[in-house]
Amino acid sequence: MKTKSKTTEGYAVEALVSGVVQGVGFRPFIYRLAYEFGYKGWVQNTGVGVKIHLETENEADFKDFFAALKKDKPPLALIEDISFKQAQFKSFKKFTIKKSIKGESFVFISPDISICENCHREMMNPSDRRFRYPFINCTDCGPRYTIVKALPYDRNQTTMKDFIMCEECAQEYTDPLDRRYHAQPVACPFCGPQVELKEAKTGKKIEGEIEKASSLIKQGYILAVKGLGGFHLVCDALNPESVVQLREIKRRHRKPLALMARDLSLVEQYVNLSTTERQYLISARRPIVLLHKKREIQEIAPHLDELGIMLPYTPLHYLLLMEVGLIVATSSNKKDAPIMKDEAEGITSLCDYILTHDRPIYMRSDDSVMKIVDGKPLFLRRARGYVPYPQKVHEELKGPKHILALGGELKDTISVYKDGYVITSQFLGDLDEYQNYIYFEETLKHLCNLFAIQPEIVVTDLHPDFHTTRYAQKLGIPHLKVQHHFAHTLAPLLEHNIPPGKKVLGVAWDGFGYGSDGTAWGGEFLITDYSSFQRLAHFQNISLPGGDLAAKQPWRMAVAYLLTTYGKDFPRISALKDIQASSIKGIVEMIKNKLNSPLSSSCGRLFDAVSFLLGLSPKIIEFEAEAAMRLESAASEGVSESYPFYLWTHLNPWQISFTPMFDSLLKDLSDNLSPADISSKFHNTLAQVINIVAGKAREKHGLDTVALSGGVFLNKLLLKKTMELLKRNGFKVIRPLNYSPNDESLSLGQIAYALNWIKNNKEKG
Repeated sequence: MKTKSKTTEGYAVEALVSGVVQGVGFRPFIYRLAYEFGYKGWVQNTGVGVKIHLETENEADFKDFFAALKKDKPPLALIEDISFKQAQFKSFKKFTIKKSIKGESFVFISPDISICENCHREMMNPSDRRFRYPFINCTDCGPRYTIVKALPYDRNQTTMKDFIMCEECAQEYTDPLDRRYHAQPVACPFCGPQVELKEAKTGKKIEGEIEKASSLIKQGYILAVKGLGGFHLVCDALNPESVVQLREIKRRHRKPLALMARDLSLVEQYVNLSTTERQYLISARRPIVLLHKKREIQEIAPHLDELGIMLPYTPLHYLLLMEVGLIVATSSNKKDAPIMKDEAEGITSLCDYILTHDRPIYMRSDDSVMKIVDGKPLFLRRARGYVPYPQKVHEELKGPKHILALGGELKDTISVYKDGYVITSQFLGDLDEYQNYIYFEETLKHLCNLFAIQPEIVVTDLHPDFHTTRYAQKLGIPHLKVQHHFAHTLAPLLEHNIPPGKKVLGVAWDGFGYGSDGTAWGGEFLITDYSSFQRLAHFQNISLPGGDLAAKQPWRMAVAYLLTTYGKDFPRISALKDIQASSIKGIVEMIKNKLNSPLSSSCGRLFDAVSFLLGLSPKIIEFEAEAAMRLESAASEGVSESYPFYLWTHLNPWQISFTPMFDSLLKDLSDNLSPADISSKFHNTLAQVINIVAGKAREKHGLDTVALSGGVFLNKLLLKKTMELLKRNGFKVIRPLNYSPNDESLSLGQIAYALNWIKNNKEKG
């Protein structure tokens, strides 16, 4: 990096820093660092990153400066690359922060993050001018993705544009040595956003805003509270009547509700908390973390052994919880619709009072939800706090084309690729719901505008009737289709930087995915690399009586598996006692005559059947994976036994039959073995299936790496048992860490396929 000008005496270097380096206090950090080293020059936001020009009259190689830059960078900065070039010495008199310039835009932006400790301390200080101000922030905290309209990330390109800074805020904003230098949402009570409390039905304003809102919650009312990415519906978590009322409003009678707790001491009254779980709870990302119950809270998460809890992440949340302590904080959406970000979207019909404010939300985003497995995150939903962090691709996959991947149909996300990086959107939901489809279109437009994406290739699922497939067909650009479980497997390969050509055993287990043979897949073992896959093994196909109804009424799958195991004279066990004999007979006839009973290798439906047979699942589930979640929650610890199964390796692909398992399971039921022990044996069985198939795949195909993906691997118990077995037997195991293993990761896997497809076609000429 030592550079001496040819025309004047001095040394200069210019660097371009790429990554998450805008909106995180990076430029003032560089300013202070240059001052410390005695360098002159400038720093500037551009459309591709942050440019730095350093110069000095004294001989220097600048290595110590850039070492300090990497070591002491702002907490939210993520440096992906630093490139250098020779610079001309220009005899600058000082170091300055230059005005941002626009350009070819693929600079990254920080996700929305929690209030920092410094701001929290100021907010609680009666002598501070921002005392109890619910929109306090600085360069280290506050809203980002949900308020930005375009890059570079400057105030006039955010929803703060119309809030004119007062003299004091402007002074902080323009002082490079101040913590609020170029903090785009900077504001105070005199010039910034204001909070408002009003009755939902009449719109009548109520004074005392936050304090009164806390009082109303304690009195049992339902409030809509505007956060970073949308409204929460809020009530007192310890008031069962209020919780039941909220459930009625949302038509959500059993699905678990998220909690927000004032502090960790309150969290620990209700759940067990590991060191890693604690770290994620208090992190700037503030996800909802699923934690093992210590005490039951009535009506919050019935029939499950975990509570989903988050800590406050906005100043408003902190102020609201000072008096209440523990609240339900669930997304303000009607059933299956996206979170609401504007009052005009119908929020008044869902609550008694509205605690809102006048800072607009540009891009809606739900809270992120995760479990911790083996000390690492397992995302159920990736959104606020994590989007839009970039994913770097393997050097051999990099290409010049812009790629758009549209994911699947349920739990959808969008991914875009440009210049070696993938950006994946927040969770978008089920696109079969019209409002979610509009949300999909909003997000697609925002991502392409924000990162200057001009799609040259679009990628979707193989399913011909998905909304995403139909949308892609209208774009008029090359359209690639990727089989569902293949895309599932490719996502962790891309995330873990697996090189092209490396074959792995992909275990993709979920409820449903359109197979390349036109049938419903879901219990798959694939030998895969980025180019293609071979279906090595799968679960034996079982009828889905009633098609989609089989996923909503688990007793149908119980009958299907009993019929497969025993024939038409299968035992009418106690779990079926509340099902009318005529209904059971009708299901048997449907399967026998192949009427609306498509075959499927679904792993999800296997869980449904077992859960129902053990008396854990209701006849009709309310939400996806309800039966499977109850089955997992029921499992006891310390059970090592498993059930028998068949692995038919003489077939191509191999098949796994669970008829021996069901026979043994019913014997355990007749012997009064507890559902907890049976559940544990069932989970052990599935882990053994993976372990044995992996062992045979290594013997025959030399595979040493196993990739676990698909929604079934949101099951913490199954994931832990499987990883333990595989690692013990010498396998390298990879799984999604920064993404969810469910259908949210499909768009990432689709990008991986497209990149390799482009590379291979380029090499072919």
